[in-house]
Amino acid sequence: MALHKTAPNSRGYYVKMKLLHKHGRLHHHQEKNCFYKYYKWLLWLSLSLYFFTSYLISNNNTPKQPPSLKTTHGSRTLIESNNTAPPQSLNYLGHGSLKNLKVFVYDLPPKYNTDWLSNERCSKHLFASEVAIHRALLTSEVRTFDPYEADFFFVPVYVSCNFSTINGFPAIGHARSLIASAVNLVSSEYPFWNRSRGSDHVFVASHDFGSCFHTLEDVAVADGVPEIMRNSIVLQTFGVVHDHPCQKVEHVVIPPYISPESVQDTMDNSPVNGRRDIWVFFRGKMELHPKNVSGRFYSKKVRTMIWRKFNGDRRFYLQRHRFAGYQSEIARSVFCLCPLGWAPWSPRLVESVALGCVPVVIADGIQLPFSSVVKWSEISITVAEKDVGRLAEILERVAATNLSTIQKNLWDPATRRALLFNNQVGEGDATWQVLHALSEKLERSYRASRVSRQLDFDT
Repeated sequence: MALHKTAPNSRGYYVKMKLLHKHGRLHHHQEKNCFYKYYKWLLWLSLSLYFFTSYLISNNNTPKQPPSLKTTHGSRTLIESNNTAPPQSLNYLGHGSLKNLKVFVYDLPPKYNTDWLSNERCSKHLFASEVAIHRALLTSEVRTFDPYEADFFFVPVYVSCNFSTINGFPAIGHARSLIASAVNLVSSEYPFWNRSRGSDHVFVASHDFGSCFHTLEDVAVADGVPEIMRNSIVLQTFGVVHDHPCQKVEHVVIPPYISPESVQDTMDNSPVNGRRDIWVFFRGKMELHPKNVSGRFYSKKVRTMIWRKFNGDRRFYLQRHRFAGYQSEIARSVFCLCPLGWAPWSPRLVESVALGCVPVVIADGIQLPFSSVVKWSEISITVAEKDVGRLAEILERVAATNLSTIQKNLWDPATRRALLFNNQVGEGDATWQVLHALSEKLERSYRASRVSRQLDFDT
């Protein structure tokens, strides 16, 4: 009996202990579940804060300035003066065509650039690519505010906006000293010029003989490229296919500046494929006596020969005086003469292409801009300077053979786009072509060369 009575008590005790044990585990699980819920909530909150702060940082457009440089307001002034439509989508920049290019734009004091914009001609005349490229880079996705991750360094100095009070032409006698001053500033305030000796620094020289900084060739040749720039990259309108002292520097040939707004206004009124009632057109300086007051022969006598030979020819519409609406005349013309002036290049090249008039290039040895993209041989006619007296015969032959093919190639919108500088980079436009040309010169980049050497070392 004792054993019989004890057993139930033992089982009761066992059941009681088991229940207590069971309840104890349940309570433990509840505590554990509460802990997991708290942990997951804390993790979610932490990740949310992380992504939110990352978003704020990545969208912060405040430039980071190295501590040694005083902040200026030149870039801000230039951006605020840009009253254009919102920038186009730049997704194409990430597709490898620019090889993840990064450009640092020096924020120089306004005396080097934006102070010149007080004269509105500075951003509109044929040398204004120095302004347009600077302006476009400031809002471009290739721009970096961290100079240590930059492939190239853009030095925004405007040297073509000092207009003569005598004749209104740009006077560039100050160009060398202004550029030297800018280089002295960036080399003393930053380490980047000195570490590469300027090889990854980019300048614009958008006037007659480019980086020689003179309007007359003999003087330009005698002066040559300033020594301080000879190791840098120059974006210049001057270019020839033979050796020349004014291109003894790493350079990219760029088109002269023509306002895309003025082109669009003209196209709105005169479509490129509209009626063309002028057969051969030229408006511009044509000397009756080719020897200039300086004693030099302007245009190597070419323009004077054109005037003397064809002024009485009804097929040629030749005008020696300025006319504000002359782009409308280009839009009405079949052939547009583009003879050399003091330098081989001419703004008429861009205007003719943009407005659908076949450019007739008369400038021996000229190197035309962006020739890897713009198929000049398919959209233009080249006439040797010595054959200018045969212009009518040459153009009659073209009109009778392949004129329609040339016009079809010429009217491709991509061709026009490649020669026009916009205030904000657009895919395929002139500034985009400049960036593409720089992406092909990454061997000059100090940062890129270091990365390349590190990869070679690792492998």
